[in-house]
Amino acid sequence: MTLDDLEAVIARRAEADPEASWTAKLLSKGPEKCAEKFGEEAVEAIIEAVKGDRAALTNEAADVLFHLMVMLRARDVSLKDVMAELERRQSQSGLVEKASRQEG
Repeated sequence: MTLDDLEAVIARRAEADPEASWTAKLLSKGPEKCAEKFGEEAVEAIIEAVKGDRAALTNEAADVLFHLMVMLRARDVSLKDVMAELERRQSQSGLVEKASRQEG
């Protein structure tokens, strides 16, 4: 499965009955709840990374990617937009790019 595939799955599930789909239920609670869930999953991934449990980290990383994509959907940000931003950043040093964000 690619991230494009995942985005399409989330788009389909977003249209489902919230009583029948976790994705639809989460999206129905609004962007703030989607962001909160993403944050929870990110913390769980960090914990597994520190513990060094490869299988648990893999599982949590999948949750992070899924919930990131749901959060993006909640705010109408497409994967294409994110990838375009990553492409833009490829044209400069990571240190220069980071410094430019700190100035703004």
